[in-house]
Amino acid sequence: MMKDLLTGPNIRLRALEPGDVGVLYEWENDTSIWDVSNTLTPFSKFQLEEYILNAQNDLYATRQLRLMIVIPGQDDKEQAVGTIDLFDFDPFHLRVGAGILVREPFRQRGFAAEALQILIRYVFSVLHLHQIYCNITPDNLHSLHLFQNAGFEQCGTKKEWIGDDGEWKDEWMFQLINHDA
Repeated sequence: MMKDLLTGPNIRLRALEPGDVGVLYEWENDTSIWDVSNTLTPFSKFQLEEYILNAQNDLYATRQLRLMIVIPGQDDKEQAVGTIDLFDFDPFHLRVGAGILVREPFRQRGFAAEALQILIRYVFSVLHLHQIYCNITPDNLHSLHLFQNAGFEQCGTKKEWIGDDGEWKDEWMFQLINHDA
């Protein structure tokens, strides 16, 4: 079971590899998604190379973990379709935030839902956490449906939390509680 823990029927989650620099560079510098990723400045390829090479992948040390969402292919070739992140890991209160990005040509094909289910399984069965949370603006309908369909429930509203082109947006907080932990 542990061998296949990060694998689903169509995708798998894996750690970052040096070969991911190009696609990460493209994604991290896409200003159209900066509002949902809280990014304010571009990243250089050098910064991303250093991040990958120095990433300890120790959730307890860094309090975050980024996994690539890939479609396995022939001859061990795979295609990166997105990333799924754990952030603000709190080992005392047994909770972690989650965020997901799927590239435009791969959206609406079920990859995000499958990746989220794999991540939930990992967080609850390996890390034994009590809850996962996420923050979504009310206008991000795809993310709202994704997380609600996975069982996340809205638990709060942060009023005028996100500045967007001179306007203020609320941000909704959702959580999924593992009642077995």
